[in-house]
Amino acid sequence: MAQLKKGSRIVGAERDKLATDLKKKYEKGESIRALAESTGRSYGFVHRVLSDSGVTLRGRGGATRRPAKS
Repeated sequence: MAQLKKGSRIVGAERDKLATDLKKKYEKGESIRALAESTGRSYGFVHRVLSDSGVTLRGRGGATRRPAKS
């Protein structure tokens, strides 16, 4: 994924394409931090784009939570 110009606004078709790319990579297991670094955008920006795209975000640490033992 190409670095985006820092601080540039990403709207319309360009944002839709970015959202699709980020969603695919996130669903394959890449972290939000790694996606932010690879695109040159902030964690918050990537988080917002993924949320707006309807992605179910993983919990902190990325691990599946298990129910507590009784």
